[in-house]
Amino acid sequence: MGKADFLSPKAIANRIKSKGLQKLRWYCQMCQKQCRDENGFKCHCMSESHQRQLLLASEDPNKFMDHFSDEFKSEFLELLRRRFGTKRVHNNIVYNEYISFREHVHMNSTQWETLTDFTKWLGREGLCKVDETPKGWYVQYIDRDPETIRRQEEQAKKKKQELDDEEKTARFIEEQVRRGRDGKEIDETPVFTELKRESEEEKVAFNLGASSSVAGPSKSSASLGPSALKAAAAASSSSSSSSSSSTKRKDTSSDTRGEKKKKSALEEIMEMEEKKKQSVRTDHWLQPNIVVKVVTKRLGERYHKKKAVIMEVRDKYGAVVKMIDSGDKLKLDQNHLETVIPAPGKPVMILNGPHRDTKALLEGIDEKNFSATLTLDSGQQKGKRVNVAYEDFSKLA
Repeated sequence: MGKADFLSPKAIANRIKSKGLQKLRWYCQMCQKQCRDENGFKCHCMSESHQRQLLLASEDPNKFMDHFSDEFKSEFLELLRRRFGTKRVHNNIVYNEYISFREHVHMNSTQWETLTDFTKWLGREGLCKVDETPKGWYVQYIDRDPETIRRQEEQAKKKKQELDDEEKTARFIEEQVRRGRDGKEIDETPVFTELKRESEEEKVAFNLGASSSVAGPSKSSASLGPSALKAAAAASSSSSSSSSSSTKRKDTSSDTRGEKKKKSALEEIMEMEEKKKQSVRTDHWLQPNIVVKVVTKRLGERYHKKKAVIMEVRDKYGAVVKMIDSGDKLKLDQNHLETVIPAPGKPVMILNGPHRDTKALLEGIDEKNFSATLTLDSGQQKGKRVNVAYEDFSKLA
C-alpha cells in the first residue's frame, strides 16, 4: 500500500497525532524516528533499516554515545545561556523547554540516565552552579566568555573609581564644614532682662534707633518746660552721634578681623594641599623597568608564578611584560600581577604613597607588619629611612 498524499485525510490525521511530545520509550535515536505505540515501535525494531543502524552502532558504541552526549550537553547549555542568562532556575523548567523541540537529542541515548544525574555532572564539571532544595535541583549558568569577563572587570574598575571620587568629595566637604565651624566668630550672646513697671499708670517707651533700648517712665510733653525739651534733644543727638561712631569703629574692627581671618584660612588651605600632595595614593602602581610576578592562572602553568619585567605601561592599569625565563611578551592587567621583594641591599622602586617614583635600597623586612625598611636613594630626602608596605615597592630590573 502506497504512502498517503500530503493533503489526504490520512496524512493530515497522522500529522495531528504526531504533534507535541510523545513517549520517550518509543523513540529510536539512531533512526531518529518516533513511534506512537508499542506495536509501531516493535515493527520499527524489526525493520531492515533499523537493523543496519544497529550494526553500525555495534562497531563502536562509545563513539555514538559520546556524540549524542556532547550534542545534548551543548544544546542544553546554549538554551540555558540564551534563555535564562546567569539567573538561577529550576532544571526541569529548562529541560521542558529543551524537549519542546521535536528534533532534540533524547536523554535515553546519552550517558546520563536521569536529569538529576546530568545536573550533578554539570556541577562537578564547573559548567553551572547547582544546588538542591526541597523543590528540586536548581542550576545557574557560569558565563566564561572572555568578552564578558573583560566587560565585568571594566565595570568593577569604573565602579571603584566612582566610589573613590565620591569619597574624596565627601572628605573635602567635611573638611570645609569643619574649617567653617572652627573659623566662625562667636558673637556675644545678648542678655535678656525681665520688663517691670512700678505702677500701672506709667508708660513704657522703646528707642529702636539707638544701639541700646531705653525703657523707663515718660511724662507728657505738656508738663515739661522748654529748657527740659532742649536738654533732652541735646542728649538724644549726642547719644546718636556716639552710637554711630561706635558702630563705625565696630565695622572697621570687624573688617580688619575678617581680612585677617580670610588670610589665615587661605594659608590653611595651602597647607592642606601640600599635605594632600605628600600623602597622595593612587589605585594604579605599574612602573616600567620593575620586576613583577604573574599571579593569574588563565595563561596556564607555563606563566603562573613566574617573574617578568615591565617593558611598557598602557592606560595606567595595563602593562606589556617580558618573561624572564622564556623571553615571551605578554599584555596583562595590574590585577594579574604582584610586586617582587628582593634580598636586603638590593635596589627597589617605590610605587605608591608619599615617596612615589623614588628609588631606594632595601634595608630590612618586618614580617609581622608586612612592611620593609627602605633607605631613599634619590630625591630631596636622600638617605632618609622609611617604612613601606610590601605592595608599595618592587625590585628594580
